[in-house]
Amino acid sequence: MTLERGTLLHKRYRIVEILGQGGMGSVYRAVDENLGVEVAVKDNLFTTEEYARQFRLEAVILASLRHTNLPRVTDHFVIGEQGQYLIMDYIEGEDLRQRMERQGTITEEEAILIGAAMCDALQYLHTRKPPIVHRDLKPGNVKITPEGHVYLVDFGLAKLVRGNQATTTGARAMTPGYSPPEQYGTARTDPRSDIYSLGATLYAALTGVIPEDGLARAMDNVELTPLRKRNPKASRRLAQVIEKAMSVRPDDRYQSADDFRCELLSSNIKTQKMDGEIIVEPPPQAPEPQEGEDEKPSGKPARSHLLPPSQPPAAPPPAKHSAGFWVSFSFFLLTVLAALVALIVFWTPISTAILGPADSPTPRADLGPAATHTFLPAPSPTLHPTDTPLPTQTQAPAETPVPTETLTPTVTPQGGGAGQVAFVSDRAGSPQIFLMYADGSGQRQITNLPDGACQPDWSPGGEQIVFVSPCLERKDAYPGAHMFVMNADGSGIVPLLASEAGDYDPAWSPDGTRIAFTSVRNGYPQIYILNLGDNSAARVEMDTEIQEARQPAWSPTGTQILYTVRRVDVLQIWVMSDAGAGQTQLVRSGSEYFDFLPAWSPDGQTIIFTQSRGPLTIGWLMGLRYENRGTQDAARVNNGLYAIDVDFSPDGQWIIFETSDSGQYDIVIMQAVGKGRVLLTSDPANDFDPAWRPIGP
Repeated sequence: MTLERGTLLHKRYRIVEILGQGGMGSVYRAVDENLGVEVAVKDNLFTTEEYARQFRLEAVILASLRHTNLPRVTDHFVIGEQGQYLIMDYIEGEDLRQRMERQGTITEEEAILIGAAMCDALQYLHTRKPPIVHRDLKPGNVKITPEGHVYLVDFGLAKLVRGNQATTTGARAMTPGYSPPEQYGTARTDPRSDIYSLGATLYAALTGVIPEDGLARAMDNVELTPLRKRNPKASRRLAQVIEKAMSVRPDDRYQSADDFRCELLSSNIKTQKMDGEIIVEPPPQAPEPQEGEDEKPSGKPARSHLLPPSQPPAAPPPAKHSAGFWVSFSFFLLTVLAALVALIVFWTPISTAILGPADSPTPRADLGPAATHTFLPAPSPTLHPTDTPLPTQTQAPAETPVPTETLTPTVTPQGGGAGQVAFVSDRAGSPQIFLMYADGSGQRQITNLPDGACQPDWSPGGEQIVFVSPCLERKDAYPGAHMFVMNADGSGIVPLLASEAGDYDPAWSPDGTRIAFTSVRNGYPQIYILNLGDNSAARVEMDTEIQEARQPAWSPTGTQILYTVRRVDVLQIWVMSDAGAGQTQLVRSGSEYFDFLPAWSPDGQTIIFTQSRGPLTIGWLMGLRYENRGTQDAARVNNGLYAIDVDFSPDGQWIIFETSDSGQYDIVIMQAVGKGRVLLTSDPANDFDPAWRPIGP
């Protein structure tokens, strides 16, 4: 649960504000009432053994460190079933990513100083016994205090290297452009992996462009664009130093952080003889609050100037986000506080506001109190008033179709006005992946594959997209397809697995470590889970009466999976644990109805799926509280007629889905309570497979 302002944690730490939220926990600013100093509180709300072990590992690693460029952990405790908590130094200031957003690029001298400070920290880590490899060095994890001191933060992915052990102790994750090639597969990561990531971080800071992905370079798909081609003002010597650090082969990089530091300092006459503590230009001071005003953030952080290689956006994208567990120490600007407070004030839980009264042609149970709650309108921006509601169709089994409403919805900042949606369109001649904002604006194509690209799904941090290809037309299955991962802008495409039988229906797990998908490699569709740590895939064993299983959808905790099965020639929605245990039918709709394409609300309390009177035809939306699974019928979602493939906004207050008018598919947005249905795409081509971008850090 989110800790409220003023909460006294562990009888000692008074919560002041929330600094950031991620898929597995949050980071807060607090006051240690015993010592009267500010601290940062990191929580881990996942109580499974693996998450708890990883959290304890991070505490042990950090508690043992004493270095001027590293924060300290001062306390670690567990509160019953509530969660684990880590208390650490509160590092005030801005991270390098925010500095790049503010300035565009940094100066050469500043890049050398920041790089040297990070090398000092890395050399200390790499020479511990056993050595510690950070494995997630990127601009968001380099912090600059108001005094100009530089810190390396976030050890959520660190590993201890014991002897020649090749297996990792921490979770393995990839940040495209910053991760070295060896971090993507089963190869061993070592201190030289951090040297690559630091080189990529300095490259991005000097050019304003994320470098080409290391794995793609290793596979000879792309070459690294020379640093001076993107920033001619950079010296030739510094460019050579950074590019050597980013060599694809570890043996070609600097073999120690100390070697890298010496070469960085030697590359510029102003830093050659530098000695002592490294200080850089501090971030600008926030204006003092006027008398009578609360001390709170002013304005929003600037949009990122950090662009992917060779693909400037057609419309300003939201700021880039982390793909892994980012919240350890990479703090947001205090400006995030105002939006979060507003969200808490106006939040109406999805489980109590998602469905209106049932209007199915067959009598069905109402969902109870949820149908009577009033949705609280969110603040502007509003959607385009020129978008008109879609006409309802007459061939559905409902006796009296629910009329569409003309209400123009507003969208909350989370997943709304600042949100983004990936979708597929064949307007370019073959299905390709596009992006647009949640109001339908800024539509732009990000793939151009000869065999098409379909079924996009976001990584938890919103920085990567998994998709399938080939797909030459809109279908409900792609038995000849393969899965690929790319950056959010369409760059850095990397294939996953190598099955010739076909993999599709990808669904990224909430912790970012696995992808559930459908494969026909055994002759018929079955659910598989890909472990991204070692790139291995395993089939989930199914009941013998199930003829096929597909369309997996993770629960928000990552411990359960919804999926569609064909059983006795009827499509049904089932649920199981992520290990395949406890396979249970979610709802019994009878032999006349087909249930498919389930989606889980962000709070995990409500399921929405599509129902039709035929296999995988355009249908209508049905909803069911998860607590009522197996005991109650689902109810019709108001104003959700003629809808398929629903997806929730990250705040759970909006849904987006496909609809069809005269055979053409378009994307529609609607409040989760069934109000304000608005058309987002109106191209004569087919637009389908919508996927809402997560909030990310």
